[in-house]
Amino acid sequence: MSVRLIVRTFSELCLTAGSLIVLFVVYVLLWTGVKADGAAAGQIDTLHREWRDRPAAGAPDTPSAPDPAPARRLEAGRGIAVMYVPRLGRDWEWPVLEGTGPGVLKKGLGHYATGARLGGTGNFAVAGHRRTYGDPFKDFPRLRAGDAVVLTDGTTWYTYRVARAPYRTLPTDTGVIAPVPAPLRKGAAPYDGPGRYLTLTTCDPEWGSSHRLVVWAHLDATRPVTQGKPPSLGS
Repeated sequence: MSVRLIVRTFSELCLTAGSLIVLFVVYVLLWTGVKADGAAAGQIDTLHREWRDRPAAGAPDTPSAPDPAPARRLEAGRGIAVMYVPRLGRDWEWPVLEGTGPGVLKKGLGHYATGARLGGTGNFAVAGHRRTYGDPFKDFPRLRAGDAVVLTDGTTWYTYRVARAPYRTLPTDTGVIAPVPAPLRKGAAPYDGPGRYLTLTTCDPEWGSSHRLVVWAHLDATRPVTQGKPPSLGS
């Protein structure tokens, strides 16, 4: 085989490999986002239809109200709420689905099945992608103490308040989603007793998964949906 043929064959292989890499990048950056946006919008539409036809029940009317009777465990992938985070954008709106498996997180945010019910005593913990599949938590590091995280289950608005800026830890640090958050690093958790908490988790660094970013919040206010949106969401 001549040197010219070897060089030409190698060049063609490089071009083919380069084309495949470009296509993969386009898929990761664009197509997964398109699919996730469509899936999330479909989940939100489904929740709105369910709430219109069969409103949810049993949510506490105030942050200090007794917990409702335990509900039956939901199947993975089922929509349970819609989340709004004003700090992340005026139009930021994502469904929260039961479970945190890969298939679930392609359609929205995922509720850790072992966590508390929305608005209930304990820790309502939620995971979401930092990048790909719609980039729901792309701007996660922007969250600051006092920011509102608002959710609705169709009958009640729940406003949680962020306790501190994002905390960086390891994926094995499961204490961050405990009923009373208990991360590995002593003194990192903002709470030291039972309460009605919310934990948000995502990957770090932005295009990796060696660590996790975590934000904790506590239930600050509730209001029936019949009274309109909470002030933190504007008119």
